[in-house]
Amino acid sequence: MSVYAIWNNKGGVGKSYLTFQIASEYARQNYNKKVLVIDLCPQANSSSMLLGGMFEGERNLNVIHNQNPRKTITGYITDRIRSPYISPKTGSGYYTQVSRINGRIPENLFLVVGDEQLEIQASRVMGATQTGPEDAWRIVHLWVRDLIEDIKLSWNYADCCVFIDCNPSFSIYTELALSAADRMIIPFSADGSSQRAVKAVLSLVYGETRHEGEQKSEFFLYTERYKMALPQIYMYVGNRLTQMNNSSASAFKTVVQEIGKEIWNVWNTSPSSFCIHPNGAPTPTNQRTFRKMFQYEVNDANTASVVSSALGIPISFLSAGQKEVGVRRITVNQSQLDRQVPNIQELAKNIE
Repeated sequence: MSVYAIWNNKGGVGKSYLTFQIASEYARQNYNKKVLVIDLCPQANSSSMLLGGMFEGERNLNVIHNQNPRKTITGYITDRIRSPYISPKTGSGYYTQVSRINGRIPENLFLVVGDEQLEIQASRVMGATQTGPEDAWRIVHLWVRDLIEDIKLSWNYADCCVFIDCNPSFSIYTELALSAADRMIIPFSADGSSQRAVKAVLSLVYGETRHEGEQKSEFFLYTERYKMALPQIYMYVGNRLTQMNNSSASAFKTVVQEIGKEIWNVWNTSPSSFCIHPNGAPTPTNQRTFRKMFQYEVNDANTASVVSSALGIPISFLSAGQKEVGVRRITVNQSQLDRQVPNIQELAKNIE
């Protein structure tokens, strides 16, 4: 089993969209495995897409959020706040089989639903790290790992794969997600702010500093103190890249190359921060083989991307033609699907 955190320290790079697409396609390709999505973003966008999209998904989210107790991530966090240092082993009560709500999702995909109440709980979670036993910080940061263990146990440790959709802010619940993951997927868009955000990821999580004497993050220092494993970088994904003409394509390529250089530099100083894949593959020896292993690109499918997320239909399952989105009929062209579907399918094939 592998646990993937999908995170970048920047909003708008398509973390939730990528979570929705990768998890759904991975579940389709691996029907004999159980696939779990944990939505640790308070916006709950990946939950909304998985549960039916912009309209149906939001209605289904409201129904789940109005249950008492809440069968969401905050329901589980509430249990942990009550019992911060000893696991109540209640995690198996907080996942949902998505296909029972959205029949367009594979039956082997399950979801711990996202919840805006995470923001309200954040200060109480942080408080639990500062009281209690000497290693309170470590115990609290393993809450999400405990959740996964509870669910695995309820599945009798069946073969499974976990994807965690993270919030862009480096908040306590993002730290819990990273502490639960053993691998990290870094989405980015082709712009300068994405390049700065990737630098922030490398600094906050892996302690990569640009200047002597620069302060390292508390998260990095505490994981070192308690000898906790950090998630290894599995891939960095240029998400929904647009190529409108030769000049824009060249500009995108330049930004992608610069982001690649940042991550290549980390490889040169700390190769143990990366996960070689597939199992048994030779270790990259130059930038070309490094890019081939770790760099992926997902083209923008334009209208098809919007329709896919709005209707909660994974893009690999979406057909061309007229679609009803709200009160409008929108045309999805096969050419749009052809731009992105092969990218998503290839990406999912490279997930172990």
